[in-house]
Amino acid sequence: MSELTAYELEREANIARNRALLEELDLKDAVTQLGIPPKSKPPPRTRAKPIQPAKKVKREREVVEAPRRQSARLKKEVVDPNETAAQKKQREEEQKKRRQIEEQERLEAEEKARLAKRPRHQELDLTTLGDKLEESELSSLRSSLQAVTNFPLPKRAADADAFVFHEDQKNEAEVTELRNKLQKMRVVSRAKVTVDRVYSAAYHPEATKDLVFFGDKHGQIGIWDARAPVDEVEDEDGDISADHREGGKHWRLQCHWPASSISSISSIKFDPVDAHSLFTTSYDSTIRRLSFVSGISQEIFSSEHLITSMDLPVGGHEMWISDASGGLTHLDLREPKDKACWYGLSAAKIGTVSINPTSPHFLLTASNSRVLKVWDSRKLQKLSSATGPYQLSQHTVEDLVCSKKGKGTVRGMFQHGKSVSSAYWDPRGRSIVSTSYDDSIRLWDLDVAKYNSSPAFPSFTPFRGIKHNCQTGKWVTILRAVWNPNPDVFPHFTIGNMNYALDIYSCKGHLIARLKDSRLTATQAVTCSHPNVVERCATGNASGRCVLWAPPDVE
Repeated sequence: MSELTAYELEREANIARNRALLEELDLKDAVTQLGIPPKSKPPPRTRAKPIQPAKKVKREREVVEAPRRQSARLKKEVVDPNETAAQKKQREEEQKKRRQIEEQERLEAEEKARLAKRPRHQELDLTTLGDKLEESELSSLRSSLQAVTNFPLPKRAADADAFVFHEDQKNEAEVTELRNKLQKMRVVSRAKVTVDRVYSAAYHPEATKDLVFFGDKHGQIGIWDARAPVDEVEDEDGDISADHREGGKHWRLQCHWPASSISSISSIKFDPVDAHSLFTTSYDSTIRRLSFVSGISQEIFSSEHLITSMDLPVGGHEMWISDASGGLTHLDLREPKDKACWYGLSAAKIGTVSINPTSPHFLLTASNSRVLKVWDSRKLQKLSSATGPYQLSQHTVEDLVCSKKGKGTVRGMFQHGKSVSSAYWDPRGRSIVSTSYDDSIRLWDLDVAKYNSSPAFPSFTPFRGIKHNCQTGKWVTILRAVWNPNPDVFPHFTIGNMNYALDIYSCKGHLIARLKDSRLTATQAVTCSHPNVVERCATGNASGRCVLWAPPDVE
């Protein structure tokens, strides 16, 4: 094609200028009559709209500002030019006293502000924890918590030999039955439960409710009654469709302080005795217990190490705590907290600890040293006594492991390709699932009959490896494969998918379901399942938005 002449270039420029002018004057008919072809519009981009919380009118809160120092010029003090020497002396004395009072008030205000940024170690009631909640919201929260304390709901463990079949057909039949139930689950409720990124979650075992607790990056607990009737609240715009409105009711409690990333809630557990209390661990190196009966949050443990996770056995009288220094702490809840004993087990961070539900002396640890280990706590606890020592270094533990007396302290270990981000026992205490930054999920199936027959497991090699993208990066919570705690169903676990889906696998490695929804536009990184209802699962993402998955007929 030949190049355009200067005349043709000028003509094209004039046409474009006239078209723009006519369209600006809204003379589209004139554009058509002149034969100027209309500019083609790009196709509209469709994007799922996230749930929109109702904009409530909050009561105004009184903000007390600290007094500021000001010069005499800024204070605009008027001095009488005809004042006597006695009047001047009196005025200067009054100014001096006033400055002293203002300085004292300023120092007190600064001290209060400094103390407000420090961790709170005292007992806290619901009014303090929910200081941003209205009185009516606090009342409804108390009612919801009291409603789940009418009966004890103890943690249940499955029999060690449950769902153990020698015929593949029976395993396949169980998987098929489970698949028929779980593939029907859909998104039935959504809400922005926490302000910041969800770090941890736990599903309350009350079968008549869907009460889910989420811990976020800034020490906040979001309590979500996912299927509670929605309050009719007028929002500012009034144009949020039912599809994008929040579901259920939620409340936010600031359990760990200050409200910053140093207070991230790393794990949540219910009291395994009755589920009437909630234990939370935080990066502020404390563990708190919130009683649903009294509404009081109490600190039960504090550490010099950054706490990453915890677990409690079915008996509920003790706790094992992992930390970023590579240690495990044993805490007896019946003893003073200064009697807690720390064991150095690794040179790198231990991300999770899991207690075997049927053989609680077996502890499973996942470490950044790339090693998954099963420890026999009976051997470890022989290093300490009632009178101490309460700090046992890694060197001391290694000496025990290598000695004849400590044979069997490590019952099994497996080296991963990269850091092990999580590892958990199933409800039967025979299957293990781990996740790692080498983009793999690994499964073990152990022979319970040989738990006590030898100092080490005869074989500790995973029987199945599943490829799974675990590269969450900086802004998404670490993906963890979490077992469904219900002991009445074939063991299976849930894990978030970087493609915004929820994956469900059986203990044999079968993909049971991959749940998706076009409205979800973020990775569902944190997952948990109902302990007593099979077709229930809750997930949370990096913006604090949470989802309830259930059959459509429960909406």
